[in-house]
Amino acid sequence: MSKIFEQLVKRRGLDEAFLHPKYEKLSDPFLLPDMEAAVLRIIQAGKQGEKVIIYGDYDADGVTAATVMEEALHYAGVAQVKIMLPDRFVDGYGMSKKVVQEAKRWGAKLVVTVDCGSNNAEVVSELKKIGVDTVVTDHHEILGKLPEAVAVVNPHREKPVDGNMDGILQRNGMIDLAGVGVAFMVARALTIRGVIPKGQEKWMLDLVLIGTLCDSMKMSQENRILCYFGLVVLKKTRRVGLSELVLAAKVRKLNSEAVGFRIGPRLNAAGRIRSATVALELLRCQDRVKAARLAREIEELNAERKKQQDEAIADIYKRGVSQDKVIVEVGEWHEGVLGIVAGRIAEDNDRPTFILTSLSEDGYKGSGRSVNGFNMVEGIENCRDCLISGGGHAGACGIKVKKEKIEEFRGKINEYYQGLGIKAKKEEKRVDVMISDLSEVNRELVAEIEGLEPFGPGNEEPIFEIHEGLILETRRMGAEGQHLSVTVRGEKGGVMKLVAFFAPEKWLAIEKGERANFFVRFVENEYMGLVNVEAVIEDIVI
Repeated sequence: MSKIFEQLVKRRGLDEAFLHPKYEKLSDPFLLPDMEAAVLRIIQAGKQGEKVIIYGDYDADGVTAATVMEEALHYAGVAQVKIMLPDRFVDGYGMSKKVVQEAKRWGAKLVVTVDCGSNNAEVVSELKKIGVDTVVTDHHEILGKLPEAVAVVNPHREKPVDGNMDGILQRNGMIDLAGVGVAFMVARALTIRGVIPKGQEKWMLDLVLIGTLCDSMKMSQENRILCYFGLVVLKKTRRVGLSELVLAAKVRKLNSEAVGFRIGPRLNAAGRIRSATVALELLRCQDRVKAARLAREIEELNAERKKQQDEAIADIYKRGVSQDKVIVEVGEWHEGVLGIVAGRIAEDNDRPTFILTSLSEDGYKGSGRSVNGFNMVEGIENCRDCLISGGGHAGACGIKVKKEKIEEFRGKINEYYQGLGIKAKKEEKRVDVMISDLSEVNRELVAEIEGLEPFGPGNEEPIFEIHEGLILETRRMGAEGQHLSVTVRGEKGGVMKLVAFFAPEKWLAIEKGERANFFVRFVENEYMGLVNVEAVIEDIVI
């Protein structure tokens, strides 16, 4: 273990279990509430030749979860499976009553939800009335009455079930599972019961990785194991569609950055701009020619997503961002990009943000994103009388606000936030290790850092501070000189090249001979067969 990596491990308090995860250390899936009932009902459906509908969501987590559940059901002997995904623009989030009509028309006897259903008691009730059972698998916080389902497998259930100890799901990290993580736990439970051949469920982990990272779930114990092995599986995936998407996205190296910034956004783009069924079809596709066509189609949808997103952000800044503690912006923007826009505005301004667009004469529809630990679900619950509907996670939510209540909502959410006394966190820079001698930075260190992959909330990519680095050379790069290359000598020796893409003007103005503190990530750069270690600049303090 290199000296710098040893300091990193000590600073983060990483133990052997984290550094070298073992698949066998995953928690017992039957610790999740109602898992036994869910497994028994799925096995029954297989034995009795029932038709089963899987009802999912339109984001990357929902689409990957639906694919995982379909594979699990096929192993359980369910030959006739139909996947239904809501239309973002027509149905909104959660279970649409269309599933009741479709179950009746098709003759389904069981509906299995993934990444939704916990807050759809009314729809589950209507299914029950026509003789259709429901198994809910979900990870969203439960806001109201628990659905009258055969099983509600959700780590956010308030009370322990079947004698489980209070807090066990928090301690083992199951509370942080994504929707696809919960679906995978169903597959693991079926494996334990001998329904799925042992080891075959591991091939689903590539999808678990994608859904978990794209839903920004915390890398606690359970997710660390799932995503660590998910990355291993992704690198040798059997999914033709995923392989073609990686090619279309021009991914050079499969890591958490590639998943979070290239693969995931493309899968999400389908549901944001047109229909999530395009992404679902790609993940299920077994024909390479068709997969290549679908990957190209998703590339086009992603380009449109970027265009709509950039236009909305530019419009908001042109108008001037609200100065309230909680930003609430209303305008005529593409509904599919509101979540991304809310996230960007929240991050830029270090304030929770809601971005809403006109739904109809009745109200506004949009998304909220949090910062500084503000629980969005608790926040909107405090404004329930202003809403048509709403739900989500602590960090992200979707809402519909009554048109006549928009100003009241703005006031109430701000009043609630200010009452919590939350303080901004931007004052202190996140630094893992300070480096004075750059000669200690080498490929061995980069390999050790890569061993911590995949990165995500709770396991962020390490940031290093090059303390009092002496600038030996600066150079602008790019057609418009928008990128920066800096050669720096460490305070105690060693020389390294640092790069910053789309560098702000104040960075471009630094000069040879100055000293500065550089906050960086270390990467390997290959050029003409030669591999060198470089640093990507996150910030510069002179």
